[in-house]
Amino acid sequence: MAQTDTIASAHTIPLLDRGFRPFFFGAGLWAALAILMWSATLGHGLQLPTAFAPVTWHAHAMLFGFLGAALAGFLTTAVPNWTGRPALRGAPLAALAGLWGLGRVACLTSGIVGAVPAAVVDVGFFVALGVIVLREVLAAGNRRNLLVVVGISGVALANLLVHLGPIAGVDRGYGIRLGVGMFALLIVLIGGRIVPVFTRNWLQSHGSPRLPAMWGRYDSLTALATVVAVLAWTLLPDTRVTGGVMFGVGLLNAGRVARWCAWQAWREPLILVLHLGYAWLAAGFLLLGLQMLVPGLLGTSAVHALTAGAMGTMVLAVMTRATRGHTGRALSADVPTVLLFVALTLAVLLRLAAPLVPQLFLVLLGAAALAWAAAFGGFVLFYAPMLFGSGKS
Repeated sequence: MAQTDTIASAHTIPLLDRGFRPFFFGAGLWAALAILMWSATLGHGLQLPTAFAPVTWHAHAMLFGFLGAALAGFLTTAVPNWTGRPALRGAPLAALAGLWGLGRVACLTSGIVGAVPAAVVDVGFFVALGVIVLREVLAAGNRRNLLVVVGISGVALANLLVHLGPIAGVDRGYGIRLGVGMFALLIVLIGGRIVPVFTRNWLQSHGSPRLPAMWGRYDSLTALATVVAVLAWTLLPDTRVTGGVMFGVGLLNAGRVARWCAWQAWREPLILVLHLGYAWLAAGFLLLGLQMLVPGLLGTSAVHALTAGAMGTMVLAVMTRATRGHTGRALSADVPTVLLFVALTLAVLLRLAAPLVPQLFLVLLGAAALAWAAAFGGFVLFYAPMLFGSGKS
């Protein structure tokens, strides 16, 4: 099988050799462009030709556009390692990436092309991704990873619910909340496995006597509690009971970070940023819980700790690490990569601060958007030679 995979790779252009290449490039480019368009909409009155309400388009573009591409890039690269089966490459990979790109154009112009065609194309991407992953997992008998397929299905359902807003004229926020919750759950499931593994590998190579705890009963309990919290927040977002559940899940996830020996990996930013991303996840749940227990306290800061903080940081951390590893580079952050992490962290902090300082809201929001665009635009600039170039994958 390895020989067949190598032969196929020899007849494929580098960009279509593995899923991380087109999708990580697309994720970085769209993250930068979409946030600049949103900033122009808020600060300069830009009118987007979309059928979505402006704030819904922004949330949708980040969740199902940016995070959707990052998820596809990760899974189409990782699933072959999980299953031992050939990677998606060449024309099939181009078709999947093209479907994602067509979805971005369709959603942006849905006010012109129509809400229904945009929904068919955009939701169709996640259906196709789910079918591809399901086929590979079943073919390899790797049923443990069927939970990932369930996660993709949840994201597809959330995306459909968001599209039903402009189609049916009613939007109660179920789709966006479920989308945020499903991506958070995927971080709990996938990030909860890769963060301690990568940390353990690095610590062992540096002779550390203390190693992070691997997946056990505590982690299973945390994952189950996160499922309950996501469902409660989706259906009953404004109750104190949901707030208590979210706060408890935040504490459980903070406990995972404490069990992973993050303080021992401070010398390697490529490892440390993974812990930072997961710490933002715990903080996001804690702040959302607090927001429900004390309404009006944090404005939109709580949800952005979960989205911009946890999801943005984890995506950039995984994209930089996977790109370096799969193109034969050292698994160590160089100066440009560290600057990307700094820019993103600054963006998150500015975005969280904006609602807390009403008189500077638009100024801080604009600065956060520029810092975010610098982080992901910088990824495109610095990592494009690796993504487009030939080499190990």
